[in-house]
Amino acid sequence: MNHKDIHLELLRKIEVNSECTQRELSQEMGVSLGKINYCMKKLFEKGLVKLSNFRSNSNKSRYIYLLTPKGIEQKTRLTILFLERKLKEYDELKAEIQSLQEDIK
Repeated sequence: MNHKDIHLELLRKIEVNSECTQRELSQEMGVSLGKINYCMKKLFEKGLVKLSNFRSNSNKSRYIYLLTPKGIEQKTRLTILFLERKLKEYDELKAEIQSLQEDIK
């Protein structure tokens, strides 16, 4: 998984569940906790995600991650790029399958 794919997946998961922990994200995505931490820092630096404490939670070390408007725009851009790349891969694979089927005949 490249950084753009990880960023997209993080943005998608945060949008669905803002209360998730980096450890949970790491386990769900099959990516090391260190890589998740690094990517989350980049998302914060770029202003795509902001961090907020639970105000009513007695465990003040718990945070929620919120997508910023800029984060929502970036998620859309990354989704479009991801889809374009996957469609290209699909077309290439489809052409290869057709070629192999013709070779068999």
